[in-house]
Amino acid sequence: MRWQDVLADPSLQNLPYKIELNEKGVIEMSPASFSHSRLQAKIAVQLSLQLGGEVFTELAIQTSQGVRVPDVAWGSESYTLMHQAELWASSAPELCVEILSSSNTSKDMLERVELFLQAGAIEVWLVEENGTVSQYDSTGQITTSRFAANLHHCFASH
Repeated sequence: MRWQDVLADPSLQNLPYKIELNEKGVIEMSPASFSHSRLQAKIAVQLSLQLGGEVFTELAIQTSQGVRVPDVAWGSESYTLMHQAELWASSAPELCVEILSSSNTSKDMLERVELFLQAGAIEVWLVEENGTVSQYDSTGQITTSRFAANLHHCFASH
């Protein structure tokens, strides 16, 4: 299966969970919990307020291992202009954010970090529901982000 086939399939419209297409063309599904969905929205709002640009939720990004979908992503105006006519993003925006859940393994999440970085992201953040944020760039885990965004407001009433 190709991503355009997934988008055109009427039986896959309005699904209550995130779907991705792996490197073999197989659909992978991952349902989001209430708290995951809530945190995703809070992160999107904070990135929009603090960074401007464009914030995306569930953005389909072509990677070397199929189409992957970060929970939240941020792109500059130039990124948005370059990709706005595409059905899915042919490269990752500058920042991709994944919210961790108990079903995620460290190995799987680090693979996703690498896929988004290879696809063009400058940074990838892994966010735990307890407020811990791990940030990565092409050098590995970093302690200071290039992006002047603080997510502490996302966890104040969480």
